[in-house]
Amino acid sequence: MLRFLLRKTGYGLLVLLGVVTLVFFLFNVLPGDPARLTLGQRADVSSLENVRKELHLDQPVRMQFLLYLNDLSPIGLHETSAANANFNYLPIVKFKSGNTLLLKAPYLRRSYQGKKPVWDMLMEALPGTLLLAAAAMIFATIVGIGLGILAAVKQNTWLDTGSVFASVLGISAPSFFAGIVLAYLFGFLLSDYTGLHMTGSLYDIDPFKGRVLNFRNLVLPALTLGIRPLAIIVQLTRSAMLDVLHQDYIRTARAKGLASPAILFRHALPNALNPVLTAVTGWFAELLAGAFFVEYIFGWKGIGKITVEALDKYDFPVVMGAILFTAGIFVLVNILADLLYGAIDPRIRLD
Repeated sequence: MLRFLLRKTGYGLLVLLGVVTLVFFLFNVLPGDPARLTLGQRADVSSLENVRKELHLDQPVRMQFLLYLNDLSPIGLHETSAANANFNYLPIVKFKSGNTLLLKAPYLRRSYQGKKPVWDMLMEALPGTLLLAAAAMIFATIVGIGLGILAAVKQNTWLDTGSVFASVLGISAPSFFAGIVLAYLFGFLLSDYTGLHMTGSLYDIDPFKGRVLNFRNLVLPALTLGIRPLAIIVQLTRSAMLDVLHQDYIRTARAKGLASPAILFRHALPNALNPVLTAVTGWFAELLAGAFFVEYIFGWKGIGKITVEALDKYDFPVVMGAILFTAGIFVLVNILADLLYGAIDPRIRLD
């Protein structure tokens, strides 16, 4: 088990390094001056030079990359006088040059626009994204498994055909297109009947009550985000159930006179859930990334929305921090999923 965790963690760190490298050098070929974005268009030359020095923009690109990795690393070399300005740390070794080797939390730097630490911005937006992804996954799992069971039990009927057709349609529809359609239909045309709005976040601002919790704003983005995993889960559940229902032990249970619901839910469904579990764990991580444009379309405050806005403003630290954070969640969810498979199916050895 320990060897498995170390190997998976090593692979995960390599993935994160690849993500950081790709995004960092991609941003360095894009137009835009971070120093001018920080100070504004009317900044004088000396102020711009000071900011470029502070952000290490006066260094070659390769040195900028190494300095960024140094900020991200839990063990980094920093100037002793400036280290505590950005993070809490534990000094390991002090050098005569004025630098100190530190044990610290990864530093994602500050936003060019708001001067706010990127980590704080992500932590403020994270609950909204997690709530949206969880709501979408719960909706997709419950409805998807139900429709998949129905399609398997009613094989070759119009219910089966309709479920398969709807799932194919759901897989084919991009989230941003489905979001626009749902927002227009249920948040605009039928708003008087549904009570839903085209845009809105978890909290509305009331002039008298201040921040008011409004779960209605969660409905449309969660439905939009859940359409594709729902379609996948329907097909996986149907396929797995059809396979299990033709097994010998199911025929034996029927021959013994067990009731159909008992056969279906106590014997068939638990043995058909492995591929569904794989889809659910994998899709939850993907939903966090897929929420980017859905959050932006519906005005839902989350990591996706602040990332798209930062990308529009060339706010590199926010974009890099959000992408790195999302990639880290992917790695973590994949490790947890592998551990969960081993717990559910003893035939899977983690070594």
